Amino acid sequence: MSTGDPGDLQSKGPRKGDFVALSEVPAEQLEPLPSQEEFWRPPVRFGSVPVEKEPLGWDRRKGFRKLFPAVYLPFQVVERVSFGHPALDPNRLFWGDNLHVMRQLPGESIDLIYIAPPFFSGRQYNVIFGDRNELRSFSDIWEGGMPGYLIWLDARLYEMKRLLKKTGIIYVHLDWHAVHYVKMEMDKIFGHDNLTFQIIWWYENKPQDSRKRIFPRNYDAILVYARQYGSHTHHTQWVPVKKVQPQAKVVKVGGKRKALRDKDGSIVYELRTEKVLGSVWDIPYIHPIAKERIGYPTQKPEALLERIILASSNENDVVADFFCGGGTTPAVAQRLGRRWIACDQSRVAVAITADRLTRQVEEETGKLFAIPDFTVEHWGIYEARRLSEAPLEQFRAFVLRAFGAVAAEEQEGSVHGYKGAIPIWVGEPSQKRGVTATDVENFANAIRKTLRYKQDNLRDGIMLAWAFRPDAVEAAGRLRRLEETDLNFIRLDMVRIDSPRFREHVTALSTEHADYENFLTFVQGPRVEVGFKRIGPRTYKFDVSETVVMNMGAKIINVQWDFDYRKRFSSTPGYSFVRSGKAETELQAQYEFPAVGRKRIACKVQDDMGGEGLWTAEIDVS
Repeated sequence: MSTGDPGDLQSKGPRKGDFVALSEVPAEQLEPLPSQEEFWRPPVRFGSVPVEKEPLGWDRRKGFRKLFPAVYLPFQVVERVSFGHPALDPNRLFWGDNLHVMRQLPGESIDLIYIAPPFFSGRQYNVIFGDRNELRSFSDIWEGGMPGYLIWLDARLYEMKRLLKKTGIIYVHLDWHAVHYVKMEMDKIFGHDNLTFQIIWWYENKPQDSRKRIFPRNYDAILVYARQYGSHTHHTQWVPVKKVQPQAKVVKVGGKRKALRDKDGSIVYELRTEKVLGSVWDIPYIHPIAKERIGYPTQKPEALLERIILASSNENDVVADFFCGGGTTPAVAQRLGRRWIACDQSRVAVAITADRLTRQVEEETGKLFAIPDFTVEHWGIYEARRLSEAPLEQFRAFVLRAFGAVAAEEQEGSVHGYKGAIPIWVGEPSQKRGVTATDVENFANAIRKTLRYKQDNLRDGIMLAWAFRPDAVEAAGRLRRLEETDLNFIRLDMVRIDSPRFREHVTALSTEHADYENFLTFVQGPRVEVGFKRIGPRTYKFDVSETVVMNMGAKIINVQWDFDYRKRFSSTPGYSFVRSGKAETELQAQYEFPAVGRKRIACKVQDDMGGEGLWTAEIDVS
């Protein structure tokens, strides 16, 4: 069983066969902000002028944890996609709130971070996938206008700085709405002297609305900060010159650059076809019908990420993107031989990213390096079915950690752990097996044998399970009623794993500034039903409208199709993120198979609460 000990980030990743990866709780240690007294010192002649030297939302005692309290929950490994090299430690794809995911990753473990957070350009523009978790987060971002946005982002930038190695570097991709405000905050978090440069990504080919009374905004800005300026990784990039013409050849003389001259004193010229890449990058916007386009509006071109990764990392370095969206960063990192970590708050985004990474490996051949597996891991919202299928010891370890308890140091009969001084018992993984009266009596007897019972007269216990049978409830009642007549009484509290009481320790951390009500919930995958019929030669129409969504109040928000399903799900190009009409999910698909014969097909469906279901079948294509 993997314990997720936060040592080396890659070598401690979940191994093949793990269902649940548990992460150790890091020490509560506040990393200081950079000392920049001189930079922020106001001129004496201005008198007492208040200058804000700390980022918005920072508390000198608790940092950003005053507004965003720390909550440590286990990671659930829901899938490990294998590419035939199980001995290699896997890359990691997370679904969950990136602030809390990052807090459970080890410090100084990442070489390069690229993020394109919400641009503060409008709530509806940034909400792409429509998951409830995504909608809730974006509602939080815009509460309070620009200051609220900056506080939300500052807490995450602070964790990214902690994760960067001393040689690490971060690229923060924004547009004109917030880049100047974010630069002020990053100066305070990373240090103004660690700003290496600002990149302007210029995309001349993006369609513009000539009716607006403005100059077209055809660029984005990317702020680049090193963890320690001068120690960061950097590889000079060269680009073709637009017009080849003679250039004076330059040499160093006495440490100074001078034009090279021949024996007659004439300047020596050469024809240069390349030049050093500057800070203005001319990279075309992705055309709407381009092969790499997945189908959502904020997708970044692979050429942009390729340039960033080549310039600021080496092979086998760890590249991370904590707003990964459709997965451009991990896809390019994987193709260039880097290790990667990716995270997104949208379940659909994670599904699309996983699908894209799988398809990329299947389509590319002739690789000179072995591609590691990758795991898909959930934080805070868990798949109940997969958890119920986990081995008993992994299941109990997961439940104890999620409940805020610790495992018993030694085997103590039916006592599996402790929350404070209170003994904890954990039921079986299967949701079909309820707790019995025998389980209750055995746990009560185990409590009586503990030192705490004998020395401190502690008689309380907690039972955690999916369900409790009536005879178990009655047995617990009988034990408690003995309190009035018999000193042998035991008070047992019964808590369902999927109940609000189970997550009270998480919701108790909520303040007026943080909403944790949706953390630590369990979801069920949809029961996917697919109807299909032949409508032409080798052409079939498929329909998932009869799919049953198992999470109360949920709705389908994405459907993916794989019309050549093998051992791994890999959606057919154009069938990973499909919308119809006004951004509505397309529940039907039409496909013409390239040849007749027996075909195996698959369909994945995601709902807006995070549930995902898979359907497979074989059909005779005629």
